[in-house]
Amino acid sequence: MTLWVILRRWWWLMLIPIVITTALVLPDLLNRGGSSSFSTMISYSAAQSMEAIPRTDGDYQDIWRAAELTVDAFTDWVRGNAFAGEVADEAAARGVRIDPLALAISADNEGAVGRVYLSWANGEELATIADAVIRVLGTRSQLYFAQLGGEPAAVTILHRAPITPAPPPLTDRFGVLIRIGIGVIAGIALALLAYALDPILRRRDEVERLGYKVIGTIPKR
Repeated sequence: MTLWVILRRWWWLMLIPIVITTALVLPDLLNRGGSSSFSTMISYSAAQSMEAIPRTDGDYQDIWRAAELTVDAFTDWVRGNAFAGEVADEAAARGVRIDPLALAISADNEGAVGRVYLSWANGEELATIADAVIRVLGTRSQLYFAQLGGEPAAVTILHRAPITPAPPPLTDRFGVLIRIGIGVIAGIALALLAYALDPILRRRDEVERLGYKVIGTIPKR
């Protein structure tokens, strides 16, 4: 009953923060026309070139194990700034200038299969960046791994995912609701504060709460 009284008496005070937060998030709601970034994925396999090392006796298990170690090393390489710099140089040669620090590159691998994940704000430029990544994977590895014997590792592209709009982050998807929720909480807090600071006694229970007995009331009519 007390909450209902507060809501009925101070509803206009609760609306003030709600209206303000709604006005602030309205531009974000209207500007949600398209995706802010695009993403793609490249999966590949890599192995040391057989021409770079002398022939040794061994079985296919040795070859697969060597390929797994090569892809493990490639994963660490792709995650570093040196790889991003190589991609930026290759993309610039193709007419797309990018900041290596702004390029979102991540990588992982499972056995002898590695995966490179790319994200960029422009879909057409991302296609060029993906081409640059494939070029760097196939031609620059000998510059970073001495065990390759001066020859780039043999890289085979297994799959190249189509470029798709990246889903917005959780903060963008729920940020509007969170801010409006904060406005609702602020409005309730204001109403409770106004009720606590209100010096006027309007109801019978408010008088009795002070320790007084009510012996009579005057109706509104």
